[in-house]
Amino acid sequence: MVTNSLMKIVSPCWKPSSVDENSGRGGDASGRSDGLLWYKDLGNHACGEFSMAVVQANSLLEDQSQLETGSLSLLDSGPHGTFVGVYDGHGGPEAARFVNDRLFENLKKFTSENQGMSADVIRKAFLATEEEFLSSVKKQWATKPQLASVGACCLVGVVCGGHLYVANAGDSRVVLGYYDKASKDVKAIQLSSEHNACFESVRDELRLLHPNDPQIVVLKHKVWRVKGLIQVSRSLGDAYLKKAEFNKEPLLAKFRLSEPFDTPILKAEPSTVVQKINPEDQFLIFASDGLWEHLSNQEAVDIVVSSPHNGVAKKLLKAALREAAKKREMRYSDLKKIDRGVRRHFHDDITVVVLYLDCHLVSRSSWRGPSLSVRGASGVSSSVKT
Repeated sequence: MVTNSLMKIVSPCWKPSSVDENSGRGGDASGRSDGLLWYKDLGNHACGEFSMAVVQANSLLEDQSQLETGSLSLLDSGPHGTFVGVYDGHGGPEAARFVNDRLFENLKKFTSENQGMSADVIRKAFLATEEEFLSSVKKQWATKPQLASVGACCLVGVVCGGHLYVANAGDSRVVLGYYDKASKDVKAIQLSSEHNACFESVRDELRLLHPNDPQIVVLKHKVWRVKGLIQVSRSLGDAYLKKAEFNKEPLLAKFRLSEPFDTPILKAEPSTVVQKINPEDQFLIFASDGLWEHLSNQEAVDIVVSSPHNGVAKKLLKAALREAAKKREMRYSDLKKIDRGVRRHFHDDITVVVLYLDCHLVSRSSWRGPSLSVRGASGVSSSVKT
């Protein structure tokens, strides 16, 4: 299976794919594309409905995402539920594509071996996927050393047996919309920890882990960066900052550090949260940082609350694009005319998954509905604008 994933690492952007036996809500089960926008307006998962959308800004789409519902193990008798993954690549799309191919498969393997879902199972899946990718970098080092500089921020959510499991390595984010009985409003609460050097707590953690390195974080052009190179402190991939054997020629000089290192500079281990799902919990918004750059947690929740389920992810994404245009003092209609590649100067690739929580379904750990697999991607012509 690893061999197949290595083949895919150099393939063109994946096109959306899905198998939906409960088919059809919101149109084509595989989703639809419109220029640089891909979307699945509405579908059913184990515990309610969901909506997904992706917009491309880079020359090659670096965001990848997936939703899997059904058995969460290699055994049909294993736990059932819903898995969401948002993978925000940097330096290229290869690491995010690899994670999209391997992380859920590893999660199923460890869930089977451990006979259940847990935070430790998810952590093991992250670390196994990391080792597989670093192994692929090593195998291709002589011909494709640039793979050592490619990484991905990984955000995962699992709804299973009435519980929510969240794991994050990087700066993507999941926000819960919950009904506050006191105010009778739906409030936002951020569930994931972000590993970005812009936060003082992250810089403190890095200094604690690397006490003998005064340059572990550097303020460069008014932006805090790890070793002056990268903003995130955790990721999958980025082999050049994990193992010294990849921080040398023939890797490009701009990625090579002047001093050797023994301890990995970046970590692949995710921060995890496990909590019971309550009747007040309405929905979850999973998104890459491209969304949160333009919308606050509460703004995003307010949009979801005030919108129909059908197409809500696309509505969130377009709200972020309107804000991006506004910040550059341009009209949204003008932003839509800008092609991929150049578009990256105005906003990042953005992925959004909205997962509604129907509490009576969430609590049914014996749920045995149809399986569903959706991969969110944009490999379509840019001649039609979003």
